[in-house]
Amino acid sequence: MQEFIIEGGHRVSGTVSVQGNKNEALPVLCAALMTRGAVTLYNVPVIEDIKNLYKILEFSGARISPIDGDWHNIRMETPVLSNDEIPGELATPLRGSVTLLAPILARKGKVFLPRPGGDKIGRRRIDTHLQALEELGAEVRVFNHGYLITAEKLTGKDILLDEASVTGTENAIMAATVAQGVTTIRNAASEPHVSGLCEFLQKMGVRIDGVGSNVLTIYGLDGYENLGGASHTISPDYLEIGSFLSMAAITRGELTIENVQKNDLRMIRMVFANLGIHTEYLEKDSSTDLFIPGDQELKIRTDVHGEIYKIDDAPWPMFPADLLSIALVTATQCEGTVLFHEKLFESRLFFVDRLITMGAKIVLCDPHRAIVIGPSKLYASKMSSPDIRAGMSLVIAAMAAEGVSTIQNILQVDRGYERIDERLDKIGVSIKRVNTI
Repeated sequence: MQEFIIEGGHRVSGTVSVQGNKNEALPVLCAALMTRGAVTLYNVPVIEDIKNLYKILEFSGARISPIDGDWHNIRMETPVLSNDEIPGELATPLRGSVTLLAPILARKGKVFLPRPGGDKIGRRRIDTHLQALEELGAEVRVFNHGYLITAEKLTGKDILLDEASVTGTENAIMAATVAQGVTTIRNAASEPHVSGLCEFLQKMGVRIDGVGSNVLTIYGLDGYENLGGASHTISPDYLEIGSFLSMAAITRGELTIENVQKNDLRMIRMVFANLGIHTEYLEKDSSTDLFIPGDQELKIRTDVHGEIYKIDDAPWPMFPADLLSIALVTATQCEGTVLFHEKLFESRLFFVDRLITMGAKIVLCDPHRAIVIGPSKLYASKMSSPDIRAGMSLVIAAMAAEGVSTIQNILQVDRGYERIDERLDKIGVSIKRVNTI
């Protein structure tokens, strides 16, 4: 077991690079399992969730190797898919394992997936995945310990998803690529990582119309044999960008975040601007950086007629659910009041009790809503990371607190943020990783 020891009161300063988008890398790696051709991926984050997925892919028959010894760039080949069942000990730690349903079904005509794990942030439905596969012609059997899905043949169809599930959309897309005929997916998720998966599949030879919208049309190839190899670069992680943006703001530091994609940040910048945080783009020859000036006056705007400002999450292009806890911590250091409404997961906000212990003025109204009144002086505390994003939120809170904080269960943070202690140390954060056993 390991812990972070963080001394608050230090400003971040300098330049930081952004890792590849975890939520794009996971489904792209799963999709690579569908082809017998060689796949080359660049800018893959070296994080615990990706390492766990590699174990599953290799168990299934994939051969994965780093390019020139660098695991950020990998080569993957699966000439033979050797297993249609994933052991529970491999699937349970990783929610992203659910996106293996369609790829393994495409190759083997059958797949058994144990109930996937991941963050404990509330109920996470799998119904949308199963509905989409059934509509394409699969037979689904549900057991207490997992899901058995079989299909002699998948056939394209016009599908309306019952919710805009990201991973449900990704499974539907991948199944549709190997189906016979045309599939239209309505109420599809349109997050940047869904578009990244579509772009990867297009490079493998699939025609997909409507990428970036909530209506996708996929022209099936009638079997995985028609999928070719491809090369693809994983996009920068806009969730990590939001995390660094928060760190700069709450420490009053000046920070440049390299290589961002503007379209991924429109709503994120808008919400943080409403907390009083100014950002600007710095254009370079072939890329764009995001600059956060130092010593900003953090003041929460009010709505027209002085009503309390509200931040709520919703499907893309609205504010991402995975950044709600980051924005909430940021608001504790801003002047004013804001209502947070977490619409998707009923347990995500429960981490605020740690912030209240540190001195934050927060009223948890119910499992989905919290009122933050700022600014609050935070004091160091000993805390445990409940999930990836709440764990990073506690790291940020510790950076703003007076004294030395201890954050336990940092494996949760390592699941989504690569070498975060080393990277934060380089921009001025006083952080140490220590072994406890």
